[in-house]
Amino acid sequence: MATTQECRAALDRLSEQLAAAPDEVRSAAALDRSVSCHLKDLDVTFAGRLRSGGIEVTDTLAGPHPGPGRSDTHRQKAAIRLTMTSDDLVALVAGELNFAHAWATRRLTLDASFRDLLTLRKLL
Repeated sequence: MATTQECRAALDRLSEQLAAAPDEVRSAAALDRSVSCHLKDLDVTFAGRLRSGGIEVTDTLAGPHPGPGRSDTHRQKAAIRLTMTSDDLVALVAGELNFAHAWATRRLTLDASFRDLLTLRKLL
């Protein structure tokens, strides 16, 4: 199991990879959307924004994604929500795990609007 610090570093590497990606991929990452990534095994959620071709992590929260149904209803539900294990996050960013395979086998879940999914498919 990866640590919270290793996962945060993986998200920083992912942001750097997006910034260095080809134009068509960077255009998909140029969305301005709230994003959260819940790591089931650590029971930690990273919250932030996807914008300007990268991911800006602004908060690390205990528990699952913020939003309706939680006691922290003052926090907004992210427009793009990922759920996976810490090891899968690290493997995805390192290129050791294929996103499509992880999604198809339910190792990773992605919740977003249909329109955002169509735009994000360039990243995936």
